[in-house]
Amino acid sequence: MRHKNTVALREFLKGYRAIDEADVHPTDQQERLPMPPVSLRRNGEIIPLPERDATPFGVLLENRCSRRAYSESPLTLEELSFLLWAAQGVKQITEYRTLRTTPSGGARHPLELYAFVNRVEGLQPGVYHYLAVEGQLERLGCRGQQADQLTYALAGQEFAGNAPVCLVWTAVPYRSEWRYDDHAHKDILLDAGHSCENVYLACEDLKLGCCALAAYDQEAMDELLGLSSEPTDSKEAEFAVYACCVGRPK
Repeated sequence: MRHKNTVALREFLKGYRAIDEADVHPTDQQERLPMPPVSLRRNGEIIPLPERDATPFGVLLENRCSRRAYSESPLTLEELSFLLWAAQGVKQITEYRTLRTTPSGGARHPLELYAFVNRVEGLQPGVYHYLAVEGQLERLGCRGQQADQLTYALAGQEFAGNAPVCLVWTAVPYRSEWRYDDHAHKDILLDAGHSCENVYLACEDLKLGCCALAAYDQEAMDELLGLSSEPTDSKEAEFAVYACCVGRPK
């Protein structure tokens, strides 16, 4: 049963839509208002912390960053496989949950993961769906001029549309609503962040570059993926919520 607020909460999860410029008001930054402080203090006692040890994981975290410039070199299928597993890999299945490589509220894991492949060794260009339980890829086909269409769906970000791979997370809200009803939607967005950070760390380990993308046209991206945000008798609602492009840094 859907709560009366569910539709509005699902809309909150979605990206922007193409709208008239007249409907867009300037941000405080565009109005040149003062920037808020980057951190806060609460006037408590200050306690110095020890220096960090230079562990391999600490170095990985130190080097982690967004990278937007990629070479023309393709990714290997092994690299893509590791990235997909890092983002959504299933470690154990129980009666009411899956345990994966990323945390999820109530272990509901309401996300699906897709890969727009432009340059990966051993794969034809096209759209692929990651079957997390089986650890396999499901090829969904290829749109003509995929890079151009993806660039448009990603709000004109050419570096992302032309990257060797662009990962897109979609939400299947009812997977979390089933347990949490209208308390599910904050967890869904947090889950997307957990999963994408794993991609960042995996890229750093593989010496790849990536960049998370929150700017996308909801209708254009969902159309590219062949999705409908409205449930039907045979399928729950599903729509894009996040993206991340990946490539070999220049």
